[in-house]
Amino acid sequence: MKDFILKEICTYIPIDSEYVRWYNFEVKFLIGEILMKNAHLIEVLEKVKARNQGEPEFIQAVTEVFESLDVVADKRPDLIEAGVFERIVEPERQIIFRVPWIDDNGKVQVNRGFRVQFNSAIGPYKGGIRLHPSVYLGIIKFLGFEQIFKNSLTSLPIGGGKGGSDFDPKGKSDREIMAFCQSFMLELSRHIGQDLDVPAGDIGTGAREIGYMFGTYKRIRNEWTGVLTGKGLTYGGSLARTQATGYGLCYFTEEMLKANGKSFNGSTVVISGSGNVAIYATEKATELGAKVVALSDSQGYIYDKNGIDLNLVKQIKEVERKRIKEYVNTHADAEYHEGCSGIWTIPCDIALPCATQNEINEESAKALAANGCYCVSEGANMPSTPEAIEVYFANKMLYGPAKATNAGGVATSALEMSQNSQRLSWTFEEVDSKLQGIMKNIFASCDAAAKEYGMEGNYMAGANIAGFLKVAEAMKAQGCV
Repeated sequence: MKDFILKEICTYIPIDSEYVRWYNFEVKFLIGEILMKNAHLIEVLEKVKARNQGEPEFIQAVTEVFESLDVVADKRPDLIEAGVFERIVEPERQIIFRVPWIDDNGKVQVNRGFRVQFNSAIGPYKGGIRLHPSVYLGIIKFLGFEQIFKNSLTSLPIGGGKGGSDFDPKGKSDREIMAFCQSFMLELSRHIGQDLDVPAGDIGTGAREIGYMFGTYKRIRNEWTGVLTGKGLTYGGSLARTQATGYGLCYFTEEMLKANGKSFNGSTVVISGSGNVAIYATEKATELGAKVVALSDSQGYIYDKNGIDLNLVKQIKEVERKRIKEYVNTHADAEYHEGCSGIWTIPCDIALPCATQNEINEESAKALAANGCYCVSEGANMPSTPEAIEVYFANKMLYGPAKATNAGGVATSALEMSQNSQRLSWTFEEVDSKLQGIMKNIFASCDAAAKEYGMEGNYMAGANIAGFLKVAEAMKAQGCV
C-alpha cells in the first residue's frame, strides 16, 4: 500500500525530491476521500514533522487541516506566494516558564507553565488554560493551532492561542491550588492583556482557578481589565458561559441533523465526560427531546438505560466533586464500568465525545457504526483519531469536527470580553440567543465551504476551509509578519 501511494504522489513530485522522505513520513493522505496532491502542502507538512518531532498531537492537527486545504492551495496560488501556509503552522510566540509553589506540607513543588500565542491576524490571542499532568508543549501547540480556526469560525475578532501547565488540581487543597495559580500568573501576567492575549478556562481550570488567577493579575497590574474570561458573575463574568460549550455543541449538531433530515428529538445519545461540556450538552440534548444514557470520567463510565439523572450528576460532579461511579449508589438499576473506552460500545443514535483528545479510535468508531450510530459531534478538542474519522466517512456518518462544534465556549468568552469593554452585563437569554445565532452561522459557513469546494456533507473539510480562509486573507493583507 505504501508503495502504491508513493507511486501516486510521485505523479506530482519527482521521486528524488528532497522533501519526499517517505519512510520517515507517517502522514496518512487519504481521509474522507481527499487525496493530498499539492506539492507545496506536502513540503510544508514534511517541514512541520521535522521541526516538531515528539509532538504527535500537533502533527495530527496540522495534517487533518492540510488534507482539507489541498483544494484551496490549488485554487489560491496567491496564498502560496504570500507564504501563508508556512506561517500559519508556526506559532508567533511560544512561552515556557517555571512555576514554583509550596504545598500544604511546606515542600516546594515545581511545575512547568506554557503559553503559545499562535496567530493574531484577526484579533488578540484567545484560548484556554489547561491544567493536567498530560500537558506538554505539543498538546498546547495542537490546541492553539485548532483555536485559530475555531475562533475564526465564530466570525468574532479573536486570534488563536492556548496555555496550561502539567499541574494536577485533583487531590489538591484550595490553598495549594491558590498557591499554584498565583505563582503561574506571576509569570503569565507579563505576556497577556485585554488587547494582547485573553486566556480562559479549560480542563482543570474552572471558576475557582480563574478567580485566583484574575485576583493575582489585578494585584500585579493594579488595574481591572477583562484579561481573563470565565470569571465569576460578581466580577465581570458572563451568564451562560458555564453552559456555552455544551449548549453550543447541541445547537450546531441540531443544525447538522436538520440539514440531513434528522433531529435530537427521539434519539438515544451517548456522551463521554462529566465536566461542564458533558453536563450541559446532556442538559440541552435532553431539552431537544433526546435521551442521554451514558456519561464518564477518567476512571470509568455509567450507563442508565432509563436516561441520565442530570440533577444527581450535577450534585456529584459540581458540588461534591466526587467520581461518576457514585451515581449507581442512588440508581441501583444503572451500571458502572471501570475504564472509558467501553462507553462507545453502547448502542446509540448520536455520540458526543466531550472528554479529551483521541478518545475515539478506529475500534471504537467501528463499534459505534455497528450499533447504529449515525452522527458523531465533538465537544472535546480532537477526540477522534484520524482512523476513527475514516470510519465515520466510510459509514456515511454525520461528523461534526471540534473546531466547529465546540466553538460555543470561546464564542461566549468573546461575548464576555465585549460586555467587559462596554461595562455591561447581558441577561442569560441575550447571551444564549447570541450563542445560538453564532453556532447556526458556523454550521452555515461549514456547509457552504464544503459545497463550494466540491465536498458537500464533509463538515470537517468545510470547517477547515472556512476557518482558514478568513485568517489567510488577513495574513496576506498584513504582509510578511
